Amino acid sequence: MRFLRGHAWLEGGIYRANLASRSADGGALIVFYSRDLDASETLVLAHGASIIKPIFDFPGGRRFQFAEPTGNEFAFWSNV
Repeated sequence: MRFLRGHAWLEGGIYRANLASRSADGGALIVFYSRDLDASETLVLAHGASIIKPIFDFPGGRRFQFAEPTGNEFAFWSNV
């Protein structure tokens, strides 16, 4: 893909890498906020993610962790 930024073209795209970021391996866990945690879980599953930690309660709310299809780990949390 080519993107115009300012006056220069940038080359880029999306590809499947052999490496993945996982919190168990010391990677940062990126956490997204959700107003509807159940809907967010349904959405990530519909896009091929796998649940690493099902929805659980913790001080401050609820969350779940998942791996997207290439193996990178993320989480959604909600305080409602």
